[in-house]
Amino acid sequence: MAEADGKSSVLNDGSEEPDPGEDQRREGDASAATEGHSGSQAAPRDAGDEAKNKPMPDAKVARVPGEEEEDTDSMDGSGLYSLTEEGERESEGGRRERVNERDAGKRAARKRNRPSGGTAHHSSSSDEDDDDEEEEEDQEEEEDEQAMDSWLGAELRDLSRPSWRAVPSLKSREIGRGSHQFVRRVCGARGLVQRLELQGRLERHTGCVNTLHFNPSGTRLASGSDDLRVVVWDWARRRAELEFDSGHKSNVFQAKFLPHSGDSTLAMCARDGQIRVAELSATQRCKNTKRVAQHKGAAHKLALEPDSPCSFLSAGEDAIVFAIDLRLDRPANKLVVVKEGDKKVGLYTIFVNPVNTHHFAVGGRDQYVRIYDQRKINENENNGVLKKFCPSHLVSSESKTNITCLVYSHDGTELLTSYNDEDIYLFDSSHSDGADYRRRYKGHRNNATVKGVNFYGPSSEFVISGSDCGHIYLWDKVSARIVQFMEGDRGGVVNCLEPHPHLPGLATSGLDHDVKLWSPTAENLTGLKGLKDVMKKNKRERDEDSVRHGDQYDTQLLWFLMRHMRNRRPQRVS
Repeated sequence: MAEADGKSSVLNDGSEEPDPGEDQRREGDASAATEGHSGSQAAPRDAGDEAKNKPMPDAKVARVPGEEEEDTDSMDGSGLYSLTEEGERESEGGRRERVNERDAGKRAARKRNRPSGGTAHHSSSSDEDDDDEEEEEDQEEEEDEQAMDSWLGAELRDLSRPSWRAVPSLKSREIGRGSHQFVRRVCGARGLVQRLELQGRLERHTGCVNTLHFNPSGTRLASGSDDLRVVVWDWARRRAELEFDSGHKSNVFQAKFLPHSGDSTLAMCARDGQIRVAELSATQRCKNTKRVAQHKGAAHKLALEPDSPCSFLSAGEDAIVFAIDLRLDRPANKLVVVKEGDKKVGLYTIFVNPVNTHHFAVGGRDQYVRIYDQRKINENENNGVLKKFCPSHLVSSESKTNITCLVYSHDGTELLTSYNDEDIYLFDSSHSDGADYRRRYKGHRNNATVKGVNFYGPSSEFVISGSDCGHIYLWDKVSARIVQFMEGDRGGVVNCLEPHPHLPGLATSGLDHDVKLWSPTAENLTGLKGLKDVMKKNKRERDEDSVRHGDQYDTQLLWFLMRHMRNRRPQRVS
């Protein structure tokens, strides 16, 4: 895809060279005029003007002598990249023409299907009735399309100007100014996020890959799978350094390096409810694995304490949170049983506040995010909960919404929460009990599996999630606009997303049996090709399923069936 059109000024034959400042003002006016309408890229123009003003392939950039060359990574026109793909720039007249052709085709098909015979009077009356029905149907379709566009464009903000420029930043680093901040700014640069592309695959597992985790230094990557094995990768060289049997009896859901352990200790959890710890040697082998706790249901997530090499938390579908201390003879201590009233709430996710490590948040089989303080959990008082959050429109919802994943931001001030077959919501963790969300991120679909969500960037500048449509979505956190959209899984579902701790890149996995590595090496910025259609398709399917099925199917049953069907497919020949 070519660079944004705002990067070039096209000169017509025989005309004077336009003033670059005037071009920028015109572009800004067009962008401002259309920013609030579903993220459109260009104002409607006459079809003749569209052809006349179409940029030529070899157009040159008009520059004022002595003016510094514009930095293409700065994305001055990034406000244009929201919901409309680059290839969709067309005139309003062109759109009307396509709509009229579509409607004419539908009418012709209906006429062909009409029964023949009868008097001319009856035929005329029937024609009038059919025309009325056609008009009503067309009107309904138009209203549905408008409602969809309104939903896509709601709760969005304008993208801010880029805070990082490649050329000035490199110049400053060369003279030693701001060099200590260079990597952080690069990793959080929107221009690089919009250049992410697939770099390679790590292939070793024979089942779906459910978990990915970089060690603190970012040199190793651990992955766990339905094949019950854990692999430690030298991801930069694309090779497995260590592979071992986890000791679990069912799908491995998480495998994490404990911090400050010299990469010698991995904590694991799985569908069998076991919490296990693997001791690794410096000679690239696994000494042993041992069980340190047992849930009565599946255990989906572990929560590490950032400064502790021997303490972490686990959460299970039995509603129990265990505090595990490897220094003790009996490592597991029941911290809390999560309840809503007298009813237990099975858990899918848990995360420790990275700044205030006494606080942790959990989510599961209801719509509430619950925050606890380990120092003062009294189950006789508000079931031990410090505070709860929930989007206001889901508080009394009958849709039986679940929370599949939640994470704290880098500084612990924000909580990101992904809901089953709903959207992703951002909460302020310092707000009082019952506060509503601050931001909403939409367009993906989270239905078939227990989907993950994460922040991307050293200062949590972006939100990243997989989707049932097989794509990876990256939203700008502040504006809630999609800035990157990538096909991430041939099997159809992306579940796990793990940003590198120090470099601009990430690892992802899903129903495919491999791990995918992504880096910002694309020559051109993303065009978000096909995004709008995929978002609409996801929304329609979500609405149809909510009406058709309601709470008919248990999410765990769906997950099991999808994995079973996936594993029955013939293996790909490498």
